[in-house]
Amino acid sequence: MNKNIISSKNSDDAVEDTVGVFIVVPAFNEEKTVGSIVEELAKRGYKIVIVDDGSVDRTYEIVKGSKSKYPDNVFILHHPVNRGLGAALKTGMIFSLLKGADYVVTFDADGQHAFEDVKNVCLPLKLGNAQVVIGARPFEDMPTTKRFANNMMNFMTFFFYKIKVKDSQSGLRAFKSEVIPKLNILSRGYGVSSEFIKEIHKNHLELEEVTIKTIYTDETQNKGTNIFVGMKILFKMIIDVLK
Repeated sequence: MNKNIISSKNSDDAVEDTVGVFIVVPAFNEEKTVGSIVEELAKRGYKIVIVDDGSVDRTYEIVKGSKSKYPDNVFILHHPVNRGLGAALKTGMIFSLLKGADYVVTFDADGQHAFEDVKNVCLPLKLGNAQVVIGARPFEDMPTTKRFANNMMNFMTFFFYKIKVKDSQSGLRAFKSEVIPKLNILSRGYGVSSEFIKEIHKNHLELEEVTIKTIYTDETQNKGTNIFVGMKILFKMIIDVLK
């Protein structure tokens, strides 16, 4: 398995080719950010698969409005109840394959990712250098508690799955469509991030990591992997290994 770290700065001049790229956006109670994210991605020409994971706020109504503006680019899937991040990603990725995606990108709905990084994580796939790309966040820019939790998860992911990555919990990833059926994703929650790493290793997929930008706001700091979430994921890893 080849794994390289390349900087997004090195690919800023790449042409934003959106053909065949489907972006899966899982959303649970993201009314503050989801509309602007979906519409900006659609404006750039991407196909957006928004998975409303049982939201109880206005997320679903907002993305319906976004679809009315970009009817050919936005697809809405709806879980009647909250099933978790892993389940939402799986729903969106399977749907993307059915729609003929060549590349599938996962993109958080809370506003932490830079739109131009979609191009950057797709580039190694299009050049034939990788089958999976993970967008690696600079940990030095990360709030202290999140940095600790993510470093812990990187170590535990390596300990259990024997694959070293810079950012095992990143929500920005890109896959060649043909590898997705090989991924046996069972986790419904945040443990899906480590499960992706496990499946990449198990299936001997070519992986690259690309340095991405991260936008920290009150919303993004309150979500994602913290120490509590990290401990829950660790417990699930231990159970999986002991099975």
